[in-house]
Amino acid sequence: MYNWQLPKKTEMPIEFLQQCEKLNLNKTLARLLWQRGIQSEEALAEFLQPQIERLHDPFQLFEMEKVVERIQAAVLNGERIMVYGDYDADGITSTTIMTEALELLGADVSFYLPNRFKDGYGPNLAVYKEMIASGIQLIITVDNGVSGHEAIGYANAQGVDVIVTDHHELPKTLPNAFGIIHPRHPKGNYPFGELAGVGVAFKVACALLEEVPAEFLDLVAIGTVADMVSLTDENRILVTYGLKALQQTERLGLQALLEISGVDETKLDEQSIGFALAPRLNAIGRLADPNKAVTLLKTFDQSEAESLAKELDSINKERKSLVETITKEALALIEPEDDIHIIAKQGWHEGVLGIVAGRILKETGKPALVLTIKEDGIAKGSGRSTESLNMFEMLDSLRDLFTSFGGHHAAVGVSLPQGALTEFKERVENFAKGHKELLLGNSLAIDAVISISEANLDLIKELKKLAPFGMDNPQPYFMFQHVYPKDIKTIGADNNHLKFTLTDNDHAQLMTIGFGFGNQAAVIENNELSLVGQLQINEWNGRQSPQLQLVDFAAVGLQVIDLRAKKNRQHLRFAADTLFIHFNHKLPEEFQKFHFAEVVHFQDLAHLSALESTKRFSSIAFLDCPNDAVTLKEIRTATNVQQVYLILSASDDAYLDGLGTREQYGRLFKLIARQKTLDVRYKLPSIAQFLRIPEKLLIFMIQVFFDLEFVTISDGVLRQAEIAGKKDLTSSQVYQNRQQKIKTEEFLLLSDIATLKTWFEN
Repeated sequence: MYNWQLPKKTEMPIEFLQQCEKLNLNKTLARLLWQRGIQSEEALAEFLQPQIERLHDPFQLFEMEKVVERIQAAVLNGERIMVYGDYDADGITSTTIMTEALELLGADVSFYLPNRFKDGYGPNLAVYKEMIASGIQLIITVDNGVSGHEAIGYANAQGVDVIVTDHHELPKTLPNAFGIIHPRHPKGNYPFGELAGVGVAFKVACALLEEVPAEFLDLVAIGTVADMVSLTDENRILVTYGLKALQQTERLGLQALLEISGVDETKLDEQSIGFALAPRLNAIGRLADPNKAVTLLKTFDQSEAESLAKELDSINKERKSLVETITKEALALIEPEDDIHIIAKQGWHEGVLGIVAGRILKETGKPALVLTIKEDGIAKGSGRSTESLNMFEMLDSLRDLFTSFGGHHAAVGVSLPQGALTEFKERVENFAKGHKELLLGNSLAIDAVISISEANLDLIKELKKLAPFGMDNPQPYFMFQHVYPKDIKTIGADNNHLKFTLTDNDHAQLMTIGFGFGNQAAVIENNELSLVGQLQINEWNGRQSPQLQLVDFAAVGLQVIDLRAKKNRQHLRFAADTLFIHFNHKLPEEFQKFHFAEVVHFQDLAHLSALESTKRFSSIAFLDCPNDAVTLKEIRTATNVQQVYLILSASDDAYLDGLGTREQYGRLFKLIARQKTLDVRYKLPSIAQFLRIPEKLLIFMIQVFFDLEFVTISDGVLRQAEIAGKKDLTSSQVYQNRQQKIKTEEFLLLSDIATLKTWFEN
């Protein structure tokens, strides 16, 4: 799934190691810090002990003084102020902070978060017109605004000032706002450019209140973690202090949200935000009215807090259900050989398509665009990309197809007429064919290669000194080599997840959990692995133990993947460059409507030379059984693939029905002798029932008699033939072929996968 990048072997200076020793840091942690650029005594102190006093002066932000003076004048003059936010967790927390800071100053302030379906993202002209008509005299944007030229231009024409506070990518031309507070303002020189929208709003609050307002730190942590900005420098300080504030928050809405999310406040960390709080705040913006989320964060009414928390939780459950349903439908529509997936369907909820695109990217390793076709004939949706492909740049050259388009390297939003979808797919496909180097997938920087015995509780507790984790300071990725999975189980409501014990040649063991890896159970079974994951502590009944969360794995050497049981192949996705081979004339029934990248009906060994010349497949899937098992080994040797899928569907279950007993042949022979003719075209089922012989076996027995010239068959009528001399059943070529087939099927279908893997390797 990922392109692994192993850590470079560099010697750490003695002085640095001595500094780490003074701080009681072990050598593994010292190396991780060194690799992350924390390489001096001062850097160690700043990283390991973030101090609120090290926050940068808010007045270093360009135009901050001018903006503060304008807001102070508005408060003094009793002007009506509108805080215009955004509908995600960053926008919701930004809006809350800005509104509450202005309320502390005594301002006449209200807030508005746009509806993503009606208003869209950023300054909306119709909404601005409505606000100004209602008497708003100053608009302050949070987490949006730098691209709002039209709406801001209208406000200016009406004599209404707009102050923009934002952190998004800056356009070439900035809007003509009264002031723009942005950490990367082209005329500014702020020391840290990676603040989230909530961080920028917090800076304005600091400047307005002339202090660092501790009561807002819980919200800053939520918005910063949720927006996945760099958790370095100022953001590390804000999130560190914000998490502490969140553990003892006095906000009734957050208390209710934490409780309904099942978060233990004493163990709250950045993951609690990422997996519990942020999804619930984001969900309401995706599916409903986000203004309720600000009300939740601001309320002093316990019953209102509990009611709104329940509503957010319910909406989040709906969001999860929509994502699961649409993801399943979208995965069923993808073409495995496509380099970039474009999937469109009527009726999908546009609010969750970005999440679905991300799921498909994770599942297939390929960039994905997922669109819903609306009733007005417009296809609207979102795309997610890998680090090697800048999706915004790729689609920028196709603007002539779009009715709207925006985004950045990794995520885009597009709208286009349904009639343009075919051309859109063709042009994207042509781009992909000419830019294979941009389709390499994501890289994964491995922090250290360790053994299972080193992955102990002491190390995991030591790693917590690196937290909070996030962008540019990820939780460390550890690689384990020459390890083996055992006791593999699929878990979860839909068996989507994997749980197994990792072991090595020293018999050390590590419990491993793989979220979303449920469909890989057959792939990892009985294989030596190299594996990458993140360490965590598992608590059960008051006992702690190390646990690894699986991120990626690679099998070492030949992989033989057992898909003989249907349940093993229900959710598996084959590699895009898989060659499918079947031996019987007809494809197995379950695969007759399957979309194959390439399928071959293998008839004899003459096919081998053709397969040898291809060499372009990384894996082979055997759909059914050959007459001789050795054929599989010869094909695998000829193609030199390292991944073999064994489906081996048995079309007639020869190994179950057998060859027929002497007594069964006797009954058939007596019936033919007595009747002289039998209608085998139309009456075969009733003949089988009369003889008490399975129909498939009866067909085979008749074929043996025909081969031995005991009978003739013409126009569906079987007649007894003149028999010249005695013939043994086993002399029939049909009988011998079946004997061989039974032997093959018994070996291929009844042997355990470890035996088959050894057989392939030898």
